[in-house]
Parts: sequence; C-alpha cells; structure tokens
Amino acid sequence: MKINILMILLSVSVMSCAQETPKVKQVKKMAPKKEIKGVKVVNSEDPICHMKTAEFLKDTAIYKSKTYGFCSDYCKKEFKKNPAKYVQK
Repeated sequence: MKINILMILLSVSVMSCAQETPKVKQVKKMAPKKEIKGVKVVNSEDPICHMKTAEFLKDTAIYKSKTYGFCSDYCKKEFKKNPAKYVQK
C-alpha cells in the first residue's frame, strides 16, 4: 500500500514537472551603428555631451534647416526635446 501511494505521488510529481516549459528570454545582439562619414554638420561638437562630432558622428537631426551631428541616439533625443536650448550655446 505504501509503495502504491509513493508511486502515485512520484507519478504526479514527474507529470507536473514535465508540463512546465522553461522560460528563456532570447536577446538579439544588434549590430553596432556605424559612424556616418562625409556628412556636413553645423556643429563641431555634440551639443549634449560635447564630444567632437567630426570624430564620433553617429546620428544627425535637422533643426531650422541646419543639420546637427550627435555621438549617439541618446544625445539626439535630448536635443530634440528642446533644440533651442542647445542651439543658443
């Protein structure tokens, strides 16, 4: 009798574990964004972090018909929040 109860509990345990699916989140590696070459920008340094845009130009934005260069997408997004603040500098 004890063996039958043990077998039933073991069977239930095995069946419940077999039904679980492992939760694995796959992360895709994105290729690094290449630097932009040959684009004329009006600023020699990123208006947000002050890196030299000539050396590290990765993104651009146009404001009042002028192209501004940025070292990253983050700096571009910050600029777009209030471009007039950064153009005055």
